[in-house]
Amino acid sequence: VQLSGTAQAPILIRAAAGEQPHLLFNGTNQNIINIENSAHLVIDGIEFSGGSRGIRLTASSDITIRNSHVHHTAANAISANDDGSVYARLKFLHNEIDHTGGNGEGFYLGCNNDTCRMHDSLIAGNYIHHLDGPTVDQGDGIEIKTGSYANVVRDNVIHDVAYPGIMVYHTHGNGAANLIERNLIWNSGDNGIQVCADAIVRNNIVLGAAASGIASSPIQGGVPGNLMIVNNTVINANGDAIHLSNVSGPIVLANNALYTTSAAIFANGNTAQVTALANAGEGSLQGVSAGFQASGNIAIDFASASYSGSPPQDLSPRGTLLVGGANVSTLAIDDFDDLPRGTHHDIGAYRAPGSPHWPLQAGFKVLDTLFEHGFESSPLP
Repeated sequence: VQLSGTAQAPILIRAAAGEQPHLLFNGTNQNIINIENSAHLVIDGIEFSGGSRGIRLTASSDITIRNSHVHHTAANAISANDDGSVYARLKFLHNEIDHTGGNGEGFYLGCNNDTCRMHDSLIAGNYIHHLDGPTVDQGDGIEIKTGSYANVVRDNVIHDVAYPGIMVYHTHGNGAANLIERNLIWNSGDNGIQVCADAIVRNNIVLGAAASGIASSPIQGGVPGNLMIVNNTVINANGDAIHLSNVSGPIVLANNALYTTSAAIFANGNTAQVTALANAGEGSLQGVSAGFQASGNIAIDFASASYSGSPPQDLSPRGTLLVGGANVSTLAIDDFDDLPRGTHHDIGAYRAPGSPHWPLQAGFKVLDTLFEHGFESSPLP
C-alpha cells in the first residue's frame, strides 16, 4: 500500500464492528503487507499470518498499527528497517505478536550502523510472546537499532523469547535518549533488557532471564554510558541482575530491587563512571563497592515472590528494606502501574503496599491510565 492522509484526516483501514478480518499469506516468498512511502495511515484490528515478514514499513512516517495480531511469520513480525529511510512518529499500540521464524524479532525498528533510523515513536501496550520456536535463530521481542532516538517503549508484556525481550542500541548522537519503562519481561533466552547507551530504563520488571536481567555492552560503535537505570525490579536465579561491560560513560543505578544468586551489580571498564545509589536485595557486588544493600530476603521483602522466573508473583514491596529506602533525587515519578509515587520513596518498580495493581500474567497489561500516556484518547477493546 502507498497511502497518505493528513494529520487532520488520516486514512483508516480497520475491522468492521464485530468482525475479525484475517490476511493470510500461504507461503514464505513475500511479506504479507508492505507499507511504502505512506503517511498518516492507521491499521486497526486486523490479523496477519504467514508470509515472510508480517508488515514491513519503507520510507513512511506517522503510521499507527493498533489492536492487530501478527503471528506465524517466517521472519520478523513488524519491521521498519529499509536502508536510507527515516521513520518518524510511528505508533505500535496494543498488538499481539507471536510465533515468528528466522531472525524472529517481534519488532525490528531502525537499521544496523545507523543506515536508517526511527525517532519520536511509541511502542506501547503490546503482548509479545513465543519468539523462540525451532526455526528462530535470534528472536528479540523489541529491537531498536543504532541511531534511533527519542522513542518510548512502555507497558509491553514480553515472554518466551530467544533473544533479549527489549534490545536498544544507542542514538549515535542523533537526538534525545530512548525511554524504556513499565515493561514486564520473563523467560528470555538471553538478557531480559539489553541497552548500550543513551537511554532511561525505569519501572521495569524482569524475571528469569537466561543471562542477565538488565545488561549493557558495546555494540556498533557505541559504548555503555549515558544511562539511567532506576526503580526496576529484577529477580534472576540464572545470572546477574545488572551486568555492565566495558563502561565508558556515566551510568546511574538507583533504587533498583535486585534479587539474584549471582551478582546484583557487575561492572567492568571505567567503573568510576558508575554511580550506584540505594539499590537493595540479594546478591553480590563486582566492580563497584557501594550503593547496594545486600541484606534482602525475597521471601519477606515482597508480598509474594520467588525465583521461579515467571508469574504469578506479587512484587509489591514489604518490610523496611524496600519501603522508604529510595534515593529521592533519582526516584521515578510514577511506578510500574503508572501510579504517582509522591511521598512513596520506595525501592523497585512498585510504590509501597496499598496501591491497586494489575496482576502479573500472560496477556495485555490492563491499566486505565494507559490511555493517558500515549495511547489514543478512547479506550482500546
